[in-house]
Amino acid sequence: MSGLMSNLDIMKEADAFPYEDKEPEAFKALNETLYTLVWQDGQPLGYMLESVLKQLLDTPEEVRGPVIVDEAKRTVRAFELPTNEERSARVAGLMKYWRENETFDILRGWRDEPWPVYGSDNKQVLYSVERSGTGLLGIMRYGVHMTGYVKDETASHGMKILVAQRAATKSTYPNMLDNSVAGGLMTDENPFECIIREADEEADIPEELMRERAKFTGMDTYIYITDERAGGEAGQIYPETQWVYDIELPANFIPSPKDGEVAGFWLWTVDEVREKLAQGQFKPNCALILVDFFIRHNIITRENEPDYDEIIRRLHRKLPFPGPHQDGQPTTIL
Repeated sequence: MSGLMSNLDIMKEADAFPYEDKEPEAFKALNETLYTLVWQDGQPLGYMLESVLKQLLDTPEEVRGPVIVDEAKRTVRAFELPTNEERSARVAGLMKYWRENETFDILRGWRDEPWPVYGSDNKQVLYSVERSGTGLLGIMRYGVHMTGYVKDETASHGMKILVAQRAATKSTYPNMLDNSVAGGLMTDENPFECIIREADEEADIPEELMRERAKFTGMDTYIYITDERAGGEAGQIYPETQWVYDIELPANFIPSPKDGEVAGFWLWTVDEVREKLAQGQFKPNCALILVDFFIRHNIITRENEPDYDEIIRRLHRKLPFPGPHQDGQPTTIL
């Protein structure tokens, strides 16, 4: 069947930002359209589109505060107030102004969820940004993803995987397939507590079962570039880190959507999941997480995947931005 995606195709869709050593012309062309948001010490914080910078400069200074643009270096400095609270309030006021003036379509998906921007020490939060506006600044985005499975000796590879379908009403990637559970990580939120909360809200997985069985398997890092499915302006740069978890569920467990974000669940064999992946039916970063799952469970190996090394590189992309991912650990083989 023609038109199917390979494992490397799946990775390239999620980790879409060109690599300088492998794609120098594409890397150069894209970077010529971007400005780097930097902190006062020169630390890069994100990649901002020219269209966003123009709107930032057109915003009244009493709303946005001082903005310093270095055209030669293509850098932007902004929000440099004395405290986290003042900086966060400045960014919140900017996002509110843009939302009220309908400056960017992406802000129609307003979440009221503050997401962190870290400084050079990878631990201090410089300021927080409304979740739906993070892509406008091109800053790091953090989330949690979990793949649930049940053991089944009659199935291929001895397991079946719990797959969620996103609700048709979702503002981003409606109707596409997801991991079992996933969500965004807010400022000061513990990743494990976040996945416990999301597991309850999205699949009605009891907290005690999560604490007993959910296992942290590592962090995945990549840079996604949005398209129209993301619910706003295409071409936004999403550097992302996901805390990744697995959970072996009891064979008789029945998930139940609770928060309206999930249309339903299926328990599919590995072969069925891989077929849907090849057809492009999964949300891109969820597809990446599943490729990671298959590597850790020795379903995808160096012996059966000719692009194995590049896939591993794209699962753990080195990012220029600070944050806890810089101190994270690579995914381990189970």
